[in-house]
Amino acid sequence: MTVQELTTTLPLQVVSGHSNLGKEISGGYASDLLSNVMGQARAGNVWVTMQGHQNIVAVASLANLTAVIIAGGVEPDQDAIRKAQAEEIVILTTSLSTFEVVGRLYKLGIMGQ
Repeated sequence: MTVQELTTTLPLQVVSGHSNLGKEISGGYASDLLSNVMGQARAGNVWVTMQGHQNIVAVASLANLTAVIIAGGVEPDQDAIRKAQAEEIVILTTSLSTFEVVGRLYKLGIMGQ
C-alpha cells in the first residue's frame, strides 16, 4: 500500500511530503520514545506517534521511514513542519487515537516487525 492509498482509506491530513505520497509502506511501528523508534523501526515503515516537535523529522529521516502519522489530534509545531518540508518527509495528522490508528493499519494488512 502506498501513502497516497492510505490517505484515502483513513482520515489523514497531509501536512508535508506531498512529493513522496507514492512511496510504498513496508510495515508499521508505534512509539513515542524517539530512541526506541531509531533502534527498532525499519526502513519503509509508517510511524505512529503523538509527538509533534521537530525531532520526529530527524528520527524519520535517520530511520528512512516512509511516513509519520501524528495521532490524537496533535498538530506538529511550525519548526517540525518547516523541517519536514525541507527534507520532504511525509507527515500526516489525524484525530484518531494511536490505538485506533494502529488497529486500522493492521486491519489494512500493514503489519509490525
